[in-house]
Amino acid sequence: MPESLVYRGRFAPSPTGPLHLGSLYTALASFLQAHSKQGQWLLRIDDLDTPRNVAGAADRILKTLDNFGLHWDGAVDYQSQHLEDYQAALETLRAQQQVYACVCSRKSLAAISSSAIYPGICRNQNYSADQPLAWRVKTDHRQIHFNDLLQGEVSHHLASQHGDFILKRKEGIIAYPLAVVVDDTRQQINHIVRGVDLLDATPKQIYLQQLLGLPLPGYMHVPVIVDQQGQKLSKQTLAAPVDEFVPQLTIFRLLQWLRQNPPDELQQAPVAELLAWAILHWQPDALKKVASIALP
Repeated sequence: MPESLVYRGRFAPSPTGPLHLGSLYTALASFLQAHSKQGQWLLRIDDLDTPRNVAGAADRILKTLDNFGLHWDGAVDYQSQHLEDYQAALETLRAQQQVYACVCSRKSLAAISSSAIYPGICRNQNYSADQPLAWRVKTDHRQIHFNDLLQGEVSHHLASQHGDFILKRKEGIIAYPLAVVVDDTRQQINHIVRGVDLLDATPKQIYLQQLLGLPLPGYMHVPVIVDQQGQKLSKQTLAAPVDEFVPQLTIFRLLQWLRQNPPDELQQAPVAELLAWAILHWQPDALKKVASIALP
């Protein structure tokens, strides 16, 4: 990112339930990185996966962030308001003959192979539109390289490590890799801070950015919080919602887990004071090469 550009970061939760400690941890890291650079921190609700959305979850997420002093810049952005943008990007790739229709189901693929790499069954077929179709992007033998600010050099060979991946599902929902690159370009995001669990998804997104001629943001993948069984905190593992009763104590603990070493005298400080201290003293290098933080 050129130094002349204003830093623009974002936090993009899915409205599939309330925020848990793991997602608040990532939000705080993203917030601190943006504000330590005197930049902007935007909020986007990734609500494309409609079957997983929970009524009222988006509003609850906004209230939680506000309660913890994580105030965003500008209006909240919602993916569901930009369906035409995603379709336009897909049509561009179709015009370039970079995508193809696929009729395979998970069940049929599982019967063929245990590998997660798509074997290219539909790559050279020509299916009519009178049946449910997914759309896959053609991967080639290029090596995707990027330098993550915390995890270091990352290099993936797309064809062998990912195969031709889905951009639009059979039920008509745009897949995350395509949506996110369109979103970040639309919002002029030039740096992304998110969990290390998404590190392996980044080469696919960079590949799409290359195909579509979109700018490449910088990346910082922070550790994920894991429970006592070593599982990442998530809604799938029934992670509890964030306790909002004493927000300053939660922020203090999150700063400790971010390895920022907040002084003990700030333990009972108001949230605004804690965040001001954290922005001034933010040292993300303390998280270098760290994959996970275990809850005590």
